[in-house]
Amino acid sequence: MDIQDFLIQGEGSIEDKKEAWNYFQKAYEHQMKGELEEAVNMYKRSIESHPTAEAYTFLGWTYSFMGRLDEAIEECHRAIEVDPDFGNPYNDIGAYLIEKGQFDEAIPWFERAMKANRYESPAFPHLNLGRVYERKGQWDQALESYKKALALNPNYALAKRALGRLVSMLN
Repeated sequence: MDIQDFLIQGEGSIEDKKEAWNYFQKAYEHQMKGELEEAVNMYKRSIESHPTAEAYTFLGWTYSFMGRLDEAIEECHRAIEVDPDFGNPYNDIGAYLIEKGQFDEAIPWFERAMKANRYESPAFPHLNLGRVYERKGQWDQALESYKKALALNPNYALAKRALGRLVSMLN
């Protein structure tokens, strides 16, 4: 993502959008350093300046690192309200539901992520759907999901490992 994504989204002044972008970048830097409370504050300031689906999604991601899954899910819902075409929050909701052990509830979120018009990592929901099917013992569906993830991104290491592990287990 770059500043162009912020500049084209929604109503608002260029100044507000640039300010939001600056806060977003600072938030991400704090998040990557493990400074999660500061990241939360910066994402919230970004949203106050100019709400974007990315800022809500990344705020949710930060909450998930803090173990606050319900709040993470709420932020993803806000992201979807801002931009229903953005795929990340759909996938993230599904991933958080997996963490909560709610496998069946996660499936429709991955399916929505797969249909999203704006998603830089379309292989992710296929891998995650494969994880759900694997945990449910639905081996054929899991294999198919992992293969789809690899078809979308042949270098996706997690999908390669998941597929290899499942194939080995089934042999």
